[in-house]
Amino acid sequence: MATSMPDTNPKARPAATRETEIADDRRRQLVSTAASLFEDGYHSTSLNDLARAVGISKPTIYHYFGSKEEILFWIHEEFIDVLISREQERAALELTPSNHLLAIMEDILELMASHRGHVRTFFEHYRELSAPRRRKIKAKRDEYEAAVRGVIARGIEDGSFRAVDTHLATLALAGMCNWGYQWYSPGGTKSTHDIAQEFFSIFMHGIAESG
Repeated sequence: MATSMPDTNPKARPAATRETEIADDRRRQLVSTAASLFEDGYHSTSLNDLARAVGISKPTIYHYFGSKEEILFWIHEEFIDVLISREQERAALELTPSNHLLAIMEDILELMASHRGHVRTFFEHYRELSAPRRRKIKAKRDEYEAAVRGVIARGIEDGSFRAVDTHLATLALAGMCNWGYQWYSPGGTKSTHDIAQEFFSIFMHGIAESG
């Protein structure tokens, strides 16, 4: 059986690494540009449109992605991976349940500004993914939802929150934040941080006058 030879060329690996980095950068550029273009409609945006926007030929796109649907999948995955990664980092900080929920709301709303195209594509074009890819994204969505539900459960356990249905509470929180991209304006009077603070207050205390 043949065995692999050790790499005796010191320049070979760095060159390969550079090529990989360049390819990864181009994929990220294509995904980011596609997310912006898909804001105007996934079905009405062609790979020719994407190629023109990035300044490459359409055949070059196929060097990085097999189809427009694969690009759509990358947009979905990038978005949910950002949320999961931030939540994993935050879990190690041992925040109070209240501060943890506020941070989650800030995350989602901040992405309305920093990843606007990703957000719209994620929530509006999930069904355009092929069944196997939908399953992958759904698994990650479920993972993230379970993490949020766990924060609410922890707050109930330590007395920070009153006893509620954690599943419905999680859906209520998502309902407040997830559709912000429909109306949020980066040039508005309130920042995403301001909106998160107000949403958090409404979520925690409602709108009824106390007393």
